Amino acid sequence: MKDYIVGLGEILFDCLPDGKKLGGAPANFAYHVSNFGLEGIAVSAIGKDEDGLRIKKELEPRGLKYHLEEVDYPTGTVQVSLSGNGIPQYEICLGVAYDNIPWTPAIEEIAKNARGVCFGSLAQRNVVSRNTIHKFLDTMAPVGTLKVFDINLRQNWYSREVIEESLRKCNILKLNDEEISTVTELLGLGSIPSHAGGAPLQLVDFEDQCRCIIENYGLQMLILTCGTDGSYVFCEDGTTSYQPTPVVEVADTVGAGDSFTGAFVASLLKGNGIEVSHRKAVMISAFVCTQNGAMPTIPSEMLE
Repeated sequence: MKDYIVGLGEILFDCLPDGKKLGGAPANFAYHVSNFGLEGIAVSAIGKDEDGLRIKKELEPRGLKYHLEEVDYPTGTVQVSLSGNGIPQYEICLGVAYDNIPWTPAIEEIAKNARGVCFGSLAQRNVVSRNTIHKFLDTMAPVGTLKVFDINLRQNWYSREVIEESLRKCNILKLNDEEISTVTELLGLGSIPSHAGGAPLQLVDFEDQCRCIIENYGLQMLILTCGTDGSYVFCEDGTTSYQPTPVVEVADTVGAGDSFTGAFVASLLKGNGIEVSHRKAVMISAFVCTQNGAMPTIPSEMLE
């Protein structure tokens, strides 16, 4: 067992106002996991083009392991525009390499040796990558592994079917305060039966919504980030961890959520508890917000 921690799904270039920056949520996750000395690896697909070559060249100095299948589709790109407070808006190209990640013996071997994986909804918009992602999840050891569904809803590239199937196969869900209401409505979890036998009770409180998802899909925990209002980790045993969001000077928030997930998972896998891991995740993601791009160099003292 090689104990890989895998970012599985899209790898791409974010085309920002100041140029192309390497990105893709699963790749960002793997990068941040690897910063903590774990065996992070990005698994995706690239095109047989200049952008594909550039992705490999940019990954190597970052020290991130990768397995990138070369396919007959262009390497993924996303046009990113930033609002006045650094919040990104995305225009995501369709029919690209990460939509067509093939299931191969090499990827199967990585799955058999994976201690954890993070995947999202975007790379599942096409059946080829969706099938590969779910074969990967099914191939991982059924006990003792972390399967993190960092949902990352983008534009209209998601469906109830994709979300439900992913929730049935993950044990940790991460989403933000904008996504929780969308997911709750999409799954038909907007209300729960009244204990008194009357009309259903509306789930207007996000904690009720989160705990309903945990119960319905048998999750170990659900991570909810709420921007400047802080973040929560809801656990299956009924406990909750809350951390406020530090006030920082924001350069852009691209990749901040992925750094949160990577730091949280890395800390858990290194034996820390929920609260310690939560604090580490908040600290790392706050720092990433002060930098440009999704994979900045993290100061070594933050990784201790």
